[in-house]
Amino acid sequence: MKIGIVGSGNMGGGLGKIWAKAGHQVIFSYSRDENKLHQLAAAAGENAKVGTPEDAVAQSDVVLLAVWVPFLEEALKSIGSLDGKIIITCVSGLQPDFTGKTIGIATELKTSVAEIIQQFAPKANVVEAFNITFAEIIAAESRQFGSDCPSIFYCGDDAEAKTIVADLIRECGYEPVDAGELIVARSLETLATAWVQFAVASKLFPNLGLQALRR
Repeated sequence: MKIGIVGSGNMGGGLGKIWAKAGHQVIFSYSRDENKLHQLAAAAGENAKVGTPEDAVAQSDVVLLAVWVPFLEEALKSIGSLDGKIIITCVSGLQPDFTGKTIGIATELKTSVAEIIQQFAPKANVVEAFNITFAEIIAAESRQFGSDCPSIFYCGDDAEAKTIVADLIRECGYEPVDAGELIVARSLETLATAWVQFAVASKLFPNLGLQALRR
């Protein structure tokens, strides 16, 4: 599969490297440091290369958006048409309070970031995923916690796109958990911020995973 990474920081770069080493064709793009992109591609191996955000989208079937929310609009405007693409987003507009003493979680959003992306690209298939794990875990040699496999919740409106994303989640060493339609991203993005807050406040960050148990 061809995967474009728009936002090649710790999260995007780490996931891109895993997918490239799994045999996917990966294009790294959108970094403030051009040298870092080339270093990522070199570390990821022969299946990875560097391109512009527009290249990363045009030449890929799946696009990972992993940018800070203040740069989201700029990134979306730089990538051309997203029609027919599967878009994985782990972008969050929530503002974590690392004191762990708040009741509510601050946000200026009226809807989820995932839904905003879907509104921007109505002919794309947006899937929310990878927002309840840490870049440090992704960068580790294994995602396992002893014999336990952490979970990744994901949501979206297109069944085929979700199946593809679930397979990509498994390839990264996580258990995919289908959380429903894209509107659930409102809950997942809030859960992600609460998860970060808890990890930091409890001094367990980043060596913490979340596992969904079924009966």
